[in-house]
Amino acid sequence: MIDWREVDTVLLDMDGTLLDLHFDSHFWLEHLPRRYRELHHLDEASQTALVERIIGEQGTLNWYSLAYWSRELGVDIVALKREVQHLIGLRSDALDFLQWLKQAHPRVILATNADRASLALKLPLTGLESYLDVIVSSEDVGAAKEEQAFWFALQKIEPFDPARTLFIDDNARVLESAREFGIKHLLGIKQPNSQRPEKELQEFIALDKFAHLLPEQCFGQRAPQGERE
Repeated sequence: MIDWREVDTVLLDMDGTLLDLHFDSHFWLEHLPRRYRELHHLDEASQTALVERIIGEQGTLNWYSLAYWSRELGVDIVALKREVQHLIGLRSDALDFLQWLKQAHPRVILATNADRASLALKLPLTGLESYLDVIVSSEDVGAAKEEQAFWFALQKIEPFDPARTLFIDDNARVLESAREFGIKHLLGIKQPNSQRPEKELQEFIALDKFAHLLPEQCFGQRAPQGERE
């Protein structure tokens, strides 16, 4: 699927790509609305209203900002996330893929819309940081990945050649934005949430297993030096 001789940089999304999106979906659409109602002693209609409000911010920096939602809702979002942090986990063979990249491939950058508070919660629980060269959050640059401003800022922080870059993300709008910027190798994710059905990405190839990206003899083991060069 990928000719690794044509790739110098790998950009990876976090939630729904490396990590199972089940945690985030459950937190934002179920746990937070329920706990918000309980903490503020509201009726059940408040849960539905909050879900609609959250979805209404989709694709913006507010959508991804724990500080924004803590301020707006009058609750400690990080504390509420810790109540269900046992749901945070890697997707299927993501760890094998990261291990292979660390051994056999060049620069690996986490390009995420997750803010720094989310990263502070998830990175220690997943061990992702040890496999990454750089982490860039949309909070760092003041623009979500859905916006062109994110990609220009990322390139300033960590210069890369879009024509020799692979980017993997579960969000079609983000992939479209990356394509507009000129990133050549783009892949989606078929099942970002392990508890929900697979989804179709009409304009992008979607992965079910990272193993499909690797040379046959390399997955789960280190390739000979000559084959990695």
